[in-house]
Amino acid sequence: MTRTLETEVAIVGAGAAGALFAARLARAGRRVIVLESGPAWTTNDLQSSQLWARRLKWGGVTAISHPPGSLSHNLSHGRGLGGAALHHYATWPRFSPEAFELRSRFGSSLDWPFSYDTLRPYYDRIQEEMGIAGDAAQERDRPPAAPYPMPPLMAFKQGEMLRAGFETLGMAVSPLPAAINSVERNGRPACIYDGWCDAGCPIGALANPLVTHIPAAQRSGAEFLTETTAVEIVADQTGARAVRAIDPDGDVLMVSARLVILAASVIQNPRLLLNSRSALHPDGLANASGLVGAYLTIESGAGAYGVMAEETDNFMGVNAGQFMYRGAHRARGKPDGGYQWQIAPAMKPNDIFGVAFTRPGLFGASLDQFLRNDAKRLAALVGFGAETSQRENRVTVSAQARDRFGAPLAETHYARSPQSHALWEHMNEEGRRVLAAAGATQAWNGPLVPGHLSGGTIMGNDPAASVTDSYGRAHGVGNLVIAGAGLFPATDGASPTFTLYALAERSAEHILAHWNDYAL
Repeated sequence: MTRTLETEVAIVGAGAAGALFAARLARAGRRVIVLESGPAWTTNDLQSSQLWARRLKWGGVTAISHPPGSLSHNLSHGRGLGGAALHHYATWPRFSPEAFELRSRFGSSLDWPFSYDTLRPYYDRIQEEMGIAGDAAQERDRPPAAPYPMPPLMAFKQGEMLRAGFETLGMAVSPLPAAINSVERNGRPACIYDGWCDAGCPIGALANPLVTHIPAAQRSGAEFLTETTAVEIVADQTGARAVRAIDPDGDVLMVSARLVILAASVIQNPRLLLNSRSALHPDGLANASGLVGAYLTIESGAGAYGVMAEETDNFMGVNAGQFMYRGAHRARGKPDGGYQWQIAPAMKPNDIFGVAFTRPGLFGASLDQFLRNDAKRLAALVGFGAETSQRENRVTVSAQARDRFGAPLAETHYARSPQSHALWEHMNEEGRRVLAAAGATQAWNGPLVPGHLSGGTIMGNDPAASVTDSYGRAHGVGNLVIAGAGLFPATDGASPTFTLYALAERSAEHILAHWNDYAL
């Protein structure tokens, strides 16, 4: 059975970007339908358990990675209302000005189609709306920006110990900028520092779409259709005409719209475009440049762990960490790339920052000894290093493997650059030095964790060298807008969510100011 709905705006994906677009456009009086493949989560579903937390990660069809293990697909994505922003840690630094001009300044990666100054007002606007806790005076490399609207989050014993280690090495750190309330603000309570951010934030201290843009969009009349999977964008000579989806009953749902916004994910947006082949678009929709899926970028996660002489209270705080150090190595003889250390994250028994992840080889008596003697004295640094944008790293669709609806699965093809690997090794060595300086009696590194995905639908001024313009509008398909970190031509070794929001805010403003040009 096929049924049809008509609207002005169809949005695919109810994560950070999709929810913001829904809120902005619905508030302006536009009829909005959001299609979300996952469940209709509420804050009552956010329970402080790593087993329950895993429900918030990607639970749809997988992406096939080449080589295996080069992509942590389930970790990097979300499913259901809120998307990955439902379980994100709210680490919100701004990209540095040089990150927008890497090709021009250093001859590597790609340039963005605009400078930091263009995006600054939107960073400032999102910062005020969502709330960021931090201390700008302590951030030595913070670009020009409005002051943080809240004081920094509390620091605990683990953080103070590690801060001393950085300072001993002459490395200045600052409170980590976080989209988490340090004080009650805008009707949302302050953080209680129980360290369960990865499981979502049921009290709403952490700014995620369930407590920000989704309720705002719903109040303005936007409709969210959950358990509804988009499988194709139907287009004709004039542009995108409808989204073909499968509803919870397995029936076909055609959502016709004047404007279509793809806000699924770095992997699923290219997959949907490539699966929207037709006689008019034989290589996929919006793919005249051949770059849909290209320049997939995956940053390198590094971890350094140490056992201190006394207990660290490492269960307290937030998963993002208590302090941040940002570095960039481009001098001769040093790795090329920016990076961030998130210092003293709250730790739980398992998963990415957990005790089990740090020493997976321990069994029997040695595990018992570690848990009895060392677990309470554990301290940790986690960081991400930038990756060089490379055209050959890309998302494609499989010629054989399909999902239960018959749509080809996404495949990722990824080879880490020598610069990225060298930077990761530099971070591992630096992390051990910091721990030693902080007084650790032993220190080690964790495995490389692929994370912070971007690219695949990059923006640019040249239609032959990009997929969209600087507002995310697809070249050659005037009523198709792409959102999310897939637009990033290059990264900064910094958490991407704040920048993703700023881009979406700029695009939404432009759409509303030029509605008749977008809505066909």
